[in-house]
Amino acid sequence: MSLVVITGGAGFIGANLAERLLGSGREVLIFDNLSRPGVERNLEWLRERHGNLLQVVIGDVRDERAVDEAISKASAVFHFAAQVAVTTSLTHPIEDFEVNARGTLNVLEAIRRQSKPPPLLFTSTNKVYGSLPDITFTKVGQRYTPSLQNVAERGISEERPLDFHSPYGCSKGAADQYVLDYARTFGIPATVFRMSCIYGPRQFGTEDQGWVAHFLIRAASGAPLIFYGDGMQVRDILFVDDLVDAFLLAQQHIDRTAGKAFNIGGGVSNTTSLLELVDMIGELSGSRPAVTFSAWRPGDQRYYVSDIRAFGEAVGWAPRVGVREGLERLQRWVHALRERSVSKPLVAASAP
Repeated sequence: MSLVVITGGAGFIGANLAERLLGSGREVLIFDNLSRPGVERNLEWLRERHGNLLQVVIGDVRDERAVDEAISKASAVFHFAAQVAVTTSLTHPIEDFEVNARGTLNVLEAIRRQSKPPPLLFTSTNKVYGSLPDITFTKVGQRYTPSLQNVAERGISEERPLDFHSPYGCSKGAADQYVLDYARTFGIPATVFRMSCIYGPRQFGTEDQGWVAHFLIRAASGAPLIFYGDGMQVRDILFVDDLVDAFLLAQQHIDRTAGKAFNIGGGVSNTTSLLELVDMIGELSGSRPAVTFSAWRPGDQRYYVSDIRAFGEAVGWAPRVGVREGLERLQRWVHALRERSVSKPLVAASAP
């Protein structure tokens, strides 16, 4: 039996992972409630390409019985289903908790009930480290640069103390810790990825999640962008193909990765500020998008770059797609999607 279960598998990351697995001949079951706009297009795309190798269950991770049934025959589980927006967590904190914390606990219990628990990979977030209030910055060009040399050279490591900010940070942080404890207490072969900004094709980005794609989608539509803050905040961004490589390596080397949390992103070699990224979009498209500014949001980080050395040393992984190449590839997908979907507008809200 080689059935791989991906919760939240209709989403951007899940669809890219499913494509890789299905393309290699593995059976995949996607468990998703299709609550995110646009993801049904990802399912249509996967069905057209892979037919009966793909199974789809429309369900919610808050439904314990549905989760248990979906995972009962799994040889591996990738748990991506989540409430992903800080803003939504501020207005609906109970729902945020139920999806992210209780939903993850349902997945863990379904795995624990099996006689031979399958390996689990859980996607957490860099928000578990909070707003990094002790790190000071200088302004260099169009970006913030950390005053601490080791942070500037390496990024934020897993040794950073946890400091949950916002209901979203708390719910994902709680889930993160539950996964690690189930590995420790019950021996479940589980690994946590604390992820930075992921981008690439199949991403229907909004202002709350998927901001790189969101920038390109709005720019292609001639719509303005909104920056929360001054636009000098820095992120490391990771192209989705590199992330899928990391997922498969983590599963392949589960004996080295189980029970551990890894910071996963583009690392210090793949960073950009919002202002720099908009300039790059202008270079690629021939017209720089219009930008307006709004206030900082709760828990916003002026700088977050992942120190990715620990995972690289564990399994031999490193990102291969640079920022400009990845942006070009994503832009081609956005333009192709617009041409095919004139009747289905892509523009959502605004930007981070």
